[in-house]
Formats: sequence, structure tokens, C-alpha cells
Amino acid sequence: MKKNFPFHMVTLSPWPIILSLNLMNLLLSIIIWIYFSYFMNMIFNLTLLIFSMLMWFRDIIRESTFQGMHSMYIIMMMKFSMIMFIISELFFFISFFWTFFHNSISPSIEINSMWPPKMIKFFNPFEVPLLNSIILILSGFTVTLSHYNMLNNKFNSSVNMLKLTIVLGFYFNFMQIFEYYNSFFCINDSIYGSIFYLSTGFHGFHVLVGTLMLFYSLIRMLNNHFSPTHHINFEFSIWYWHFVDVIWLFLYMFYYILMN
Repeated sequence: MKKNFPFHMVTLSPWPIILSLNLMNLLLSIIIWIYFSYFMNMIFNLTLLIFSMLMWFRDIIRESTFQGMHSMYIIMMMKFSMIMFIISELFFFISFFWTFFHNSISPSIEINSMWPPKMIKFFNPFEVPLLNSIILILSGFTVTLSHYNMLNNKFNSSVNMLKLTIVLGFYFNFMQIFEYYNSFFCINDSIYGSIFYLSTGFHGFHVLVGTLMLFYSLIRMLNNHFSPTHHINFEFSIWYWHFVDVIWLFLYMFYYILMN
């Protein structure tokens, strides 16, 4: 079909409505799991959700890589959309920082007007938190080096640096779990425990999502889907990874260093 505009008119797809229904069913099954301790519905809906996402990703790859639908004009608009998404994620974490500072500047009488509250034994910021900071900073360096090698058509070096970044991402999550396991306070210990675990927990989840995005890029890279001039999936993964890097530096500075 001939067209006289640079936009990509997507083909009819069943995956958006199927994914929306799966998300609704997953939410309902999580509620059932919480109240009735029955988790098989959640496992089933989560499996359907992952399958639907993979099928949708498959169609997008076909449109972009094999059919050439993603022109430079479309890529420019997709980059703008990714920037908007990252800004929305930024405000998500700003809400946590706002809560933290509001309660630290003016702690309530229920916690004896103290911040951190009495009997809270905090982490040593120069042990596991410092190690995690080094891990994420190093991972930001390796993923940038991987992108640099991709731009210079050094395929093997790019793959190796990306593999190292993925290992560092999983290692960060492992150390985060280790820190939680050895913690002296829990999420129920006043507003302090709640905001600490919500902030660091959601950040850990974002690191996991970023690691899976990089792993997905690695699979596509090994299947020769990328070139030095067309690797938008890999580029978006790098942007997201640098975002979680920067958020962690603020978390480390405000939640660990200032509380020491």
C-alpha cells in the first residue's frame, strides 16, 4: 500500500487487549492470594502475561527488524516516548524522597519526634551499601563500553561487556536480598521502615527489570538483530540502566550516608 506520510501505521494486533485482560486477572488473582492464600490463579495469570508479552515483542521485532517499519523518524518519536517514560519513573521515586524528607524534618510524636526512630539499628553504609554502589557504577561503565563497541562494530567485545553488565545486575539484587535478610528492622517498624523498604525495594525491582531488558538485548544481539546504526532496543535498555544507577546514588546518599 502506498503512503505519503513518514508514520508507522501498526497492523491490527490481538496482544494489547489480551495483555490488558491478563493484567486485570493478575491483579484479581493477587488479591485472592493475599486474602485466601491460594496462589495457583496468580501463577497461571502470570504465565499468560509473560507469554502475551513475548508474542507482542515477537511482532514488534518482525515489524522493526525484518519489515523495516521503524524508520529514523519513528525512532526519533520512540526516543521521545522513552524520555517521557523515564521522567514518569523519576517522579515515582521523587514521591518516596518527598515522604522520607517530610518525616525526617518533622518526625511525628508517635515515633517520639526522633529520626531515625528509637531502637532502629541501621546498616553500616560502608559495607554492603557501598559494595552495591560500586557494583552499579561499574555496571554503568561496562554497559556504556558495550554500546561504544557496538557503535564501532566490535561485536564480540560488545557482547562480552553486556554479559558482564548482566552479571553485575543480578549480583546487585543478590546483595540487596542479603542485606534485607540480615537487617535489624522490618517494613512494619514505623514510617521509617516502611519508606526505607518501599524505596530500596522498588529500586531493586527496577534493577531487576533493567537487567532483564539488557538480557533481552543480549539475546537479540546474539541473533544479529542489531547494527551500529540500528539498535534502538539496546539503546533504550542503556538509558533505563543509567536511570537506575543515578537513583541508587541518591538513595545511598540520603538513606544510608545521612542516616549514619
